[in-house]
Amino acid sequence: MTEHTTGIGLGNRPDTDVSPLKGRTGATAPAETRGSTSIADGVVAKIAGMAAREVPAIHSLGGGMARAMGAVRNRVPGGGDGVTRGVKVEVGERQAAVDLDIVVEYGASIVDVAGDARSNVINAVERMTGLEVVEVNIAVGDVHLPDEEEDEPDETRVR
Repeated sequence: MTEHTTGIGLGNRPDTDVSPLKGRTGATAPAETRGSTSIADGVVAKIAGMAAREVPAIHSLGGGMARAMGAVRNRVPGGGDGVTRGVKVEVGERQAAVDLDIVVEYGASIVDVAGDARSNVINAVERMTGLEVVEVNIAVGDVHLPDEEEDEPDETRVR
């Protein structure tokens, strides 16, 4: 029994030079490959940010100033949820590169946390977008100590 695959899907690419993001044209091409798909940088940044935050020893993303501005932005209606804070991406036709600024919990192995974050981001972005992630650069800007208070302003109000 021989296996015959048609079309382009995950794991069964008959033409290795054809990307599912940049399809083929013409009546003879399978329907799922006709046309092209573009993925915005912001989409990849959100996926990468969510994937990085899934790593337990990552306290937060973003440098000190980015976290402070993010706390203010989160309080402004329509200011966004900060999912992409600390995440920069470059997206091409078939590849993406990701830069992360992270804060690690005190006591965690930075090397292990960076490896876990890198693996999680690559898997999530490649699985969800079909893009090849060529690199995930990680900058550890701080270590969160257990006795440090959050950068949340006092919520008391005048009555």
